[in-house]
Amino acid sequence: MTQTATAKPAGGTRQDAAPRYLKLAGELRAAILAGRYDAQHPFPTESELCLAHGVSRFTVREALRRLQNEGLIARRRGSGTVVQPAAARGGTLHQPLSNVGEILQYARDTRVVYSRTGSGPLPRWLADSIGRDTGGRWASVEGVRRQAEADLPIAATTAWFHELLGDVVDRLDLGAGTLFSQIEALAGVSVGQVTQDIQAVPASAEVARALGLKRGTAVLRITRCYLDARGRLFEISVSHHPGDRFAYSMHIDLDS
Repeated sequence: MTQTATAKPAGGTRQDAAPRYLKLAGELRAAILAGRYDAQHPFPTESELCLAHGVSRFTVREALRRLQNEGLIARRRGSGTVVQPAAARGGTLHQPLSNVGEILQYARDTRVVYSRTGSGPLPRWLADSIGRDTGGRWASVEGVRRQAEADLPIAATTAWFHELLGDVVDRLDLGAGTLFSQIEALAGVSVGQVTQDIQAVPASAEVARALGLKRGTAVLRITRCYLDARGRLFEISVSHHPGDRFAYSMHIDLDS
């Protein structure tokens, strides 16, 4: 499965440019997963959400539609919105990754600290799978992502950065924010397009060790390629997700 998201330049930071309904969905998602809504603290009504967050009813409904598509809430006419029990969600992180704004939200809702692992050509298997020019030297970092410090890992990620970025990679703060957002700020490189490939694969020994799994366990591998406005590939990330801790979700709006 291959998915492509095109990023349109806008004033200010890309995080600030994210649609308000995505930010609201992220805040509500975090609250749901933290168990803040129960019998004593029911999920707010649309009117209450509008008032509490200072947004329109359209924004609230779009945010709720996202959460419903992810299986986190159920909306019933006459009885309002209710949070789905954890058993119905399988205990996994239901995370939308349909566009650049949602990739940013995913990064804000989780935590990872990367460490530098060296530089050189891309691994042959990765270069062959991308299907475009990947020549030159690539600096790499790797880390394990969690929802909170005590949680089991939800992803083992390795990212590669092309030499066209110069010494910018050495100046990255590996414990703060999304790496491609820092690249944009430090190098003046604008993300023009993100391609995303999804495949189920058996966990290698290294991935299994990072995620606390048995070698060969099925995991979801998401490979993202970040291209600048001129179509040059400058960053690649490969994340492996345990099947019982992560669910990929997306929605498709059909033209009327």
